[in-house]
Amino acid sequence: MQLLIAGNGYLGTEVGNRALAQGWQINRCSLSGHDQTYACDLGDPDSVRLLATLIPPPDAIVHCASSGKGGSPAYQHVYYQGVKNLQQAFPHSLILFTSSSSVYGQTDGSVVTETSSAEPDRETGKILLATEELTTSHGGIVCRLSGIYGPTRSVILRKFLQGDAIIEEDGRRYLNQIHRDDAARAILHLLGLSLTKNYSHSICGEIFNTSDSQSLSQLATYQGLANFFQRPLPPSGPRDLDRKRGWTHKQVSNEKLRTTGWQPDYPSFLTAVPHIAASVL
Repeated sequence: MQLLIAGNGYLGTEVGNRALAQGWQINRCSLSGHDQTYACDLGDPDSVRLLATLIPPPDAIVHCASSGKGGSPAYQHVYYQGVKNLQQAFPHSLILFTSSSSVYGQTDGSVVTETSSAEPDRETGKILLATEELTTSHGGIVCRLSGIYGPTRSVILRKFLQGDAIIEEDGRRYLNQIHRDDAARAILHLLGLSLTKNYSHSICGEIFNTSDSQSLSQLATYQGLANFFQRPLPPSGPRDLDRKRGWTHKQVSNEKLRTTGWQPDYPSFLTAVPHIAASVL
């Protein structure tokens, strides 16, 4: 099976490495062309068409490119236009688009599933939703990823260890996260099912929340870190309403993904902390 990893960053690199270990034939592209990847600007149709002449037709494509911390124009270019260009250049390939659970705008602490209302209040979230629709309408798969953490990367853990963490108000806001390795496993799991003829349910055209199994409140998260590291709790402060993807308060359910046979190796952030702490600082 041929697989194209479109975006060779923190998640894409892990997806590619695991796919190689599973016997996939891999090609990777990135904007820079570094690290033995093909240089490709996904938002430029000519660049994607050129890529199509350089690699074998992929059976599947994972779009996990980054917007480079850009705003709405970058989202439109990399995500929406990127998926559209890949669909046109590789019309017979299954595309899996990595979206974000930030498309859920709930602020009441409720449990959200794939059938819950998705009404983000930021333009970036609206572009993600449009890209999801573009993907699923062509038979692709969408993974709505919660905040990714893992080896060398955890904003929450780093802020706690550096003494920069703030508990917003009473700390009730839920944090939804997913370990990088669990996310990579989920992506390859879904691709494998979609390309397996004897799987009883079609998952093409479907959306899957890709999150760990336990949403933790901000307070519970920092209490767990304080206990593990034997440090005091961070101070309280106001809500951070300037978050790039908006301020939300919800519990992202991964039940639909788990019914396909996937289970996270790290059911919650606190179960992973002992394994990543040494690499974060």
